[in-house]
Amino acid sequence: MNFEASLQSGILLQRYKRFLADVKLDSDEIITIHCPNTGSMKNCKEPGSRVWFSTSENKKRKYPHTWQFVEVNKHDLVGVNTGLSNKLVVEAIQNSTVRELRNYEQLKTEVPYGEQNSRIDILLSNKNEECYVEVKNVSLGMENGVGLFPDAVTARGQKHLEELMLVKKSGARAMLFFCVQHTGIEKVSPADDIDPKYSALLRMAMAEGVESIAYRADIDTKNSMVELKNQIPVIV
Repeated sequence: MNFEASLQSGILLQRYKRFLADVKLDSDEIITIHCPNTGSMKNCKEPGSRVWFSTSENKKRKYPHTWQFVEVNKHDLVGVNTGLSNKLVVEAIQNSTVRELRNYEQLKTEVPYGEQNSRIDILLSNKNEECYVEVKNVSLGMENGVGLFPDAVTARGQKHLEELMLVKKSGARAMLFFCVQHTGIEKVSPADDIDPKYSALLRMAMAEGVESIAYRADIDTKNSMVELKNQIPVIV
């Protein structure tokens, strides 16, 4: 996907109140931007990091700038906007990048389902099958190219795994899709030390037939674009 306007950049001073960040521009002006990430942002909110942000033309917004990417480890780029994850996965499915999800005739998003008042991120269907796809954004990179999910305890994520297991038992196809917005991650694993319950549920779900795949994004800040390109392994 391409951003409507060129991304701007600056140096991160601090992230605070979950949804705000102060950034120093190259002109030395300091601005406050919106941070579209409810997670801990572990390892990708270090003051002094180079960040890139988009700008909205919506005059009603109090903070017109939105944080999109951050540079980590002096060369890797990380997408911090979790709101992009579903859009990136939908785009990758529609352009046939995701080999595992080709040959579906219909694609719907945010469809109510399950026993816990949930909404599935993506529902694919054809004459013979339905496939329920839950999308998770991965931004926590560790040593040796390992990406971990989640970066904080996620009761919501636990609920989604329980729902996917019920979907699988009903006879439909169920999939957990890790959208890896981190150019340095080469494989994805559950974050056992951060949320052991989620990790246990993930392993249980996969043992019961819930599929788990991961695709990594290419991030091009110069041309203001990002897209899922490469499949990487999920190691549990």
